[in-house]
Amino acid sequence: MNTDIRNLEPKVVWNKFADLNAVPRPSKKEEKVIEFMMDFGQHLGLETIKDDVGNVIIKKPATPGMEDRKMIVMQSHLDMVHQKNADTNFDFDTQGIDMYIDGDWVKAKETTLGADNGLGVATIMAILESNTIEHPAIEALFTIDEETGMTGAMGLKGDVLKGDILLNLDTEEDDEIGVGCAGGIDVTATRTYKEEDTPEGKKGYTITIKGLQGGHSGMQIHEGLGNSNKILNRLLFEGFENFGLRISEIDGGGLRNAIPRESFANVVIDAVHEEAFKFEMKQLSNIISTELKTMEPNLEIVILETEPLKKVMELGVQEGLTKALYAAHNGVYRMSADIPDLVETSNNVARVLVKDGQITILCLTRSSVESSKMDLANKLRATFELIGCEVEFSGSYPGWTPNMESSILKVMRELYVELNNEEPHVAACHAGLECGILGQNYPDMEMISFGPNIKGAHSPDERAQISSVKKYWKFVLEILKNIPKK
Repeated sequence: MNTDIRNLEPKVVWNKFADLNAVPRPSKKEEKVIEFMMDFGQHLGLETIKDDVGNVIIKKPATPGMEDRKMIVMQSHLDMVHQKNADTNFDFDTQGIDMYIDGDWVKAKETTLGADNGLGVATIMAILESNTIEHPAIEALFTIDEETGMTGAMGLKGDVLKGDILLNLDTEEDDEIGVGCAGGIDVTATRTYKEEDTPEGKKGYTITIKGLQGGHSGMQIHEGLGNSNKILNRLLFEGFENFGLRISEIDGGGLRNAIPRESFANVVIDAVHEEAFKFEMKQLSNIISTELKTMEPNLEIVILETEPLKKVMELGVQEGLTKALYAAHNGVYRMSADIPDLVETSNNVARVLVKDGQITILCLTRSSVESSKMDLANKLRATFELIGCEVEFSGSYPGWTPNMESSILKVMRELYVELNNEEPHVAACHAGLECGILGQNYPDMEMISFGPNIKGAHSPDERAQISSVKKYWKFVLEILKNIPKK
């Protein structure tokens, strides 16, 4: 790890972030980081609790003179998205993140950085450890598994927290004050198929899609980024239609909340079509690259001859699969009619796995309107059920309804203008924040979300802006001093 990061300002935040990033913490494997946070709180002599699902709560009394202020909950999630390029040798279960400085940005070497939401965690740690920062009574809430199910927030009981105001430190634009977010639901389609012996006289090929940016499947779904699963299927569909292409295996995408960057397929075609197949696929690859050149200048579509695999999908199921993947909605489904420029509803075709007689397709559908969320989920269900898939809905979580009259919003808006001589962007976002879930058990708690500039979250291009962290930290300190009285 680049030790220069520990010398960045504010040092108290960057040092805590470096400490945190030395601890492996992929979603659903947070045991090590839970132990790390428990040790941290207990070492400070603060009341430190681990609840039934693994969330960590650390309580710190108000500093002298701040006892009459409302109690606040400072909240961030412990887990991080674990994404790397296919050719990167890195084990998220055992290794800490290898960081470096690039101009005004902190990045990781070919993996996600974990600034989402590690910088929020580090901020809270710095405040808990400080003997000089003014603040009201604090309940620090560190949730687990935000990225792959929000099970930490869902499992938090309604009698654990006593705070009046929740500060969620999980927004990724430093001029934004978040007051609402989208809910989501996982859509999983599965079915079995018969494998057939690969016919004689076939030529084998691997088709590889790589070089895409990827990114956050909520915050960046409107940007026109390429989806490797949809690109790959376009090639498979055309190859089948024109040359009788047969599929042996598909392995595309990864996590539901990450726009897929890489997809691979092993296929066969009749040897007699070899030259025509290469020509047509090259033409189609050029067309796709031209379509996406503005947003995806590094897209690579690589088609290489290889030894045919011994098995292929049964023909009827393959035809249905390629058509269903073509029809499955990906990207923005509906823009909000009430909030300008806000994506209301979207879907990410995140993962496609075809191997050993089993098809698995993973999607994440998001919406700030519950009925619209279920409308799109049902559209996907109908698409996949038409080809004989079983479709399961799971992990549903609610959105967060904006409260434009909250006292903390007024305070933060005024402070932002005072510090920066401009108005903040008060907005709802298309990401899934935990505020909506926490609000179910704490309906009277005022909630707000903010944070520093983080770009490329959920991808190996994730980066945190150094100058923005300085701006954000100054904002945090002023907010703590100006929490309303009880």
